[in-house]
Amino acid sequence: MGFWNLYFIAKLYLASVGTIEPMWWLNLLFALALLVPFHRRWQRVTRQIVAIVVGAALLYHESSLPPFGYVLKQIPALAGFSPGYMMELARRIFHPAMVYIPLIVIVVYAIINRWVRVTTFVLLALVIFPLWQGMGTLIAKSNTAGSVAANPRADANAANAGADGSTGSYDEQLAAFHHAEKSRRVSFFPMSTDAAAQFDIIVIHICSLSWDDLDVANMRDNPLFGKFDYVFKNFSSAASYSGPAAIRLLRASCGQESHQELYSSDPQECHVFADLAAAGYDVQFMMNHNGRFDDFRGIVEREIGRPGIQPESTEGLPPFMREFDGSQLVDDYDALAKWYQDRTAKGGGPVALYYNTVSMHDGNRLPDSNLTSLQSYPIRLTRLLGDIDRFTDVVAHSGRKAVIIFVPEHGAALRGDAGQISGLREIPTPRIVHIPVGVKLVGLPAGKAPQGKAISIDTPTSYLALAQLMSNLVANSPFKADAPALDQYAHDLPQTRMVGENENTITLTTANGYVIHTPDGVWMEGK
Repeated sequence: MGFWNLYFIAKLYLASVGTIEPMWWLNLLFALALLVPFHRRWQRVTRQIVAIVVGAALLYHESSLPPFGYVLKQIPALAGFSPGYMMELARRIFHPAMVYIPLIVIVVYAIINRWVRVTTFVLLALVIFPLWQGMGTLIAKSNTAGSVAANPRADANAANAGADGSTGSYDEQLAAFHHAEKSRRVSFFPMSTDAAAQFDIIVIHICSLSWDDLDVANMRDNPLFGKFDYVFKNFSSAASYSGPAAIRLLRASCGQESHQELYSSDPQECHVFADLAAAGYDVQFMMNHNGRFDDFRGIVEREIGRPGIQPESTEGLPPFMREFDGSQLVDDYDALAKWYQDRTAKGGGPVALYYNTVSMHDGNRLPDSNLTSLQSYPIRLTRLLGDIDRFTDVVAHSGRKAVIIFVPEHGAALRGDAGQISGLREIPTPRIVHIPVGVKLVGLPAGKAPQGKAISIDTPTSYLALAQLMSNLVANSPFKADAPALDQYAHDLPQTRMVGENENTITLTTANGYVIHTPDGVWMEGK
């Protein structure tokens, strides 16, 4: 087989470390086809051309990369990236080792192949390795079955897992999850007619921030997080891209829809800002970007539930940095402070604002800096959290009352995952969809605020729980003198299993971690 031996040796190595899931019988047939002797030169050349195409397609299919058709659909979006960002992504993918290691392997192979029939050992490996792999799987299943039968704690864990619907096959669990979510709904009631008890609701939707990103950036102890009154410790964004994340948040009044339903249906009763409008709020929205990429602005305009709504203007604010597509961004504090100044000057009743920021998006560039977006992430995060903290002080000093909701869209994937480079979010792993959500009540009566410690919500939750908390606060204003204790508002919030969904990939949490539903329809253990 000549140098095709290196192709199969590489596959054996990648399979041994879990990077690919080879279809062994196809690889064996492929290898045997390469051994068939051809006497005419044109036949040998044709076989090599066909083999290169087949070998590349087979390897791509066996990898964790998204389907090729999906990749082709993303080309227009990639074309919108700035040249600097494209270079940064290229450096993440390609390393010097990817050049010199293959060269060393080729030289070693050329030497060894002169004395050893490498093809024989490769064919044996293509037969033995899958048999050995299969035996290992059978032994592991046998050990697991034995330990479950003999271990009362394992029985208890299985029973507890059943309490959240995680029984049956993974396909059955996912179907049961979606079926149960269809019937869940949060209702809103009119706000208090007492002007002193009324309050604004300001939702700050942040692109690219997860608990794991906070750990990587060493920012969990940022002062802002110590000022929240409620912190959701186990919140699922359910999405790993901005468009789906925005739809899910704006439809927070209903249970979690499948990814396909986000674009194939438009349940009017699910729009949380429409519910707030019905409760008496003036609904507004604003962004620190132009919203053109992937039609994000159009998504918000369609999903916010107020026909004909236009974003609040940020015109006149100085640019802060450049986005991944080269467009300019304004500073978050500047945008929010300008909006709040205009809002207080106009007066009127309570306002519900949806504000979206992409200051943390992968590929953004600080002015006059040569730092990559990964290197500048902690700097940008420090500034963003500081901006929100400063804005909270502005609201507090105004004398008005507000509920400020801090909720990321999804993580930045700073650390990367198995099969995903840093910044890639095609597989919505827990590192990406497990996000920090905080709620700050500004203007509480003296003695009502928690003393130095937020109310922690540790159960698995998602947008439905956030909508329920908002509904509870609107229905019985916490700013009244006779309002119940703050922990009562977070009592018995609806729980939601962490299920991450993209167009081609689904992740499902389990008792021992999570599993991935691949584009091929196969469930595999996450790493």
